[in-house]
Amino acid sequence: MTTILLVEDNKNQRLLYEQELRLENYEVIKAIDGKDALKKIQEQSPDMIIMDICMPKMGGLEAMGRVISKHKGIPIIIHTAYSNYKENFMSWAADAYIVKSSDLSELKNKIKELLTKKFLVKNEDMN
Repeated sequence: MTTILLVEDNKNQRLLYEQELRLENYEVIKAIDGKDALKKIQEQSPDMIIMDICMPKMGGLEAMGRVISKHKGIPIIIHTAYSNYKENFMSWAADAYIVKSSDLSELKNKIKELLTKKFLVKNEDMN
């Protein structure tokens, strides 16, 4: 089963996204901030990360930088309420940048697209 690390400090959003992703047959690991996310990645390497930006203790951009430096093959989707961070060059390292919406179809479609790309590349590398 494909595992997604969901990094979201808002409890209600975290529960909603977890429920929606489980309905799509993903295993979901939850983290409440960037620091928690780094710990969870050490415990279980996810296939993908969905990362909020504005969080306590360690924000999403700092956490993403640390993840990329150690785990280059994990696709990262920035999922935030703030469109202005898209101009921040740190966010450019993410595989996708999605502004939060009550309609999760854009997020779900991007997850499928990036996972398909990841597994195609992985299979090509094995041949």
